[in-house]
Amino acid sequence: MTAALVAIGVVVALLVVAVVLFNRLVRLRNEVDTGWSNIDVQLKRRNDLIPNLVESVKGYAAHERDVFEEVTNARAAVAGASSPAAAGAADSLLGQALGRLFAVAEAYPDLKASQNFLQLQADLTDTEDKIAAARRYYNATVLAFNTATQTFPSLLLARPLGFRPREFFAAEQDERAPVPVSFQQ
Repeated sequence: MTAALVAIGVVVALLVVAVVLFNRLVRLRNEVDTGWSNIDVQLKRRNDLIPNLVESVKGYAAHERDVFEEVTNARAAVAGASSPAAAGAADSLLGQALGRLFAVAEAYPDLKASQNFLQLQADLTDTEDKIAAARRYYNATVLAFNTATQTFPSLLLARPLGFRPREFFAAEQDERAPVPVSFQQ
């Protein structure tokens, strides 16, 4: 009788541990999804700002068609990205294209003094800061989730229940180098 009670106690304890580990994995997976959604929201906000910025510059530099097309294509690539790797690659291209757009703006003092352009520039800078913060949060939650799915004892539940490691949002190689952009004359 005592052996049966001990066995039942051990089984109940193991079930409690399994439930706690499962709930932790679900919470971490949801945090990763929330982190990705935060990045997505900020990328969409930036994508909404870019057409206004392009239109502001177009009014002064209509002959810079290649730059405008490059920004538009890069913006579409970011909007169509379906994974952190694809979003990182598209984001790198968009950053380069925006750098060229701002370089074009440098040649037009009236544009640089335009209140609309300055406000759009400030909004874009604010959005870039928010994207960076969202990336940090996402990568931190991916780290916690991946660690939980790869360490004992939760790995005993993670793989059989379909919890797979997530990929980090990483900068492309060319995005790691400093980009010289100046808004001063």
